[in-house]
Amino acid sequence: MPTILVADDDANIRELVCLFLRNDGFDTAEAADGQEALAVYARTHVDLVILDIMMPVMDGWALCKELRRADPELPLLMLTAKGETWEKVKGFELGTDDYLTKPFDPLELTVRVRALLKRSGIGKSHTIRIGEVTLDRQTYKVMNGTEALSLPLKEFELLYKLAGTPGQVYTREQLIDQIWGIDYSGDDRTIDVHIKRLRERFAASPDFRIETVRGLGYRIEVTE
Repeated sequence: MPTILVADDDANIRELVCLFLRNDGFDTAEAADGQEALAVYARTHVDLVILDIMMPVMDGWALCKELRRADPELPLLMLTAKGETWEKVKGFELGTDDYLTKPFDPLELTVRVRALLKRSGIGKSHTIRIGEVTLDRQTYKVMNGTEALSLPLKEFELLYKLAGTPGQVYTREQLIDQIWGIDYSGDDRTIDVHIKRLRERFAASPDFRIETVRGLGYRIEVTE
């Protein structure tokens, strides 16, 4: 079972979160502040960390930096105050993968945890290669033969997602949920815009093409 580390100075919140996670089949570990969380992380195999921002000794910002430095792929879910948009923005800048606003629905918490673990599991191999095109998720570098390409983050993640399972069709809704997050409230046609840009970037590639499956979504087909 995956192990989730819950770092929060509120013992009641830790108890509630751990209870719901264990009921959903996860193992849990607890920490009352950032420094204790690092100690637990150092001696325990941790698959995901849920961290509060306002903690004594070491706050969530500092903890996020240290965890991200130790493992760029470790999924991080940050708990933020209601209505504090700047906290969410800063969290993403520091490397948080997702956030949840207090007070939160325990069901939504477990859904987000499972989504992050699933996404992390896809990315653990780090590198995907399609012909001469190589995508490295650890460094976010793209090589087309000997040419290095620079892709915006969401374009990279979209291409990486599709390239990870050639031939599989993903709907716009699935791509939005898995790349932009289930709380995304924008137009799902943003997927179409990113697909168009990727097609333009790789129009001359003989290795693959991004196909539209009418009424369903998109897939990558590897060219023989």
